Amino acid sequence: MRLVIQLVLWAVIGVLGYLTFMSVYDPIQFNKIKEARYQKVIDRLKDIRKAELAHKEVTGKFTGDFDSLVRFIDTAEFTITQRRDTSYLDKEYQKNYGVDKMIQDVIIDTIGSTPVKDSLFKNSDRYKKMMYVPTTDDKKFKLQAGTVYKNNSNIPVFEVKVSKDVILADQDPDEVSQEKQVVSVDGVNGEYLKVGSMEEVNTNGNWPKVYGANDK
Repeated sequence: MRLVIQLVLWAVIGVLGYLTFMSVYDPIQFNKIKEARYQKVIDRLKDIRKAELAHKEVTGKFTGDFDSLVRFIDTAEFTITQRRDTSYLDKEYQKNYGVDKMIQDVIIDTIGSTPVKDSLFKNSDRYKKMMYVPTTDDKKFKLQAGTVYKNNSNIPVFEVKVSKDVILADQDPDEVSQEKQVVSVDGVNGEYLKVGSMEEVNTNGNWPKVYGANDK
């Protein structure tokens, strides 16, 4: 009996030890997987933001359609300009007061153009797949564009986002649920990884600096 009891106790100790180990090991592994996937998603969100900002610079607005955004990168060009200072005589002032007065001005000369694709992505064609969320089975980001009324003007805005549920779909549901409730300066707060906003004029990302700059 004593041997049986000892064996049972050792078995219980082994089980408790295993459970204790896994209670620490599982969250560590989850965080490693989460951080690696977040980094890939954030890198792609940065590409989308670059493309959207270029679209606005050339067309004056953002687009809420990925196919349109890819076509834009394939075909659009940035205008290259040169700024130079100049001055000329204010003839009206001279006529009225009999005194010479020079007006200072700036002239913007167009000196050429360069393809948007080369400026943003050089020799890479990764922009053609930027609508897909990395590490998923071709799940797509949600992209929206529109305007926000501010200072008596309709200002273009855009937002692209993906739920943490999508990024971490194969992970422990309890861990994912906790991650969606994160409020921390070192974490990605809320349910989504995103860039931009449909409620305010903002093109920043919602990730902390540990993943790289969120504002460029």
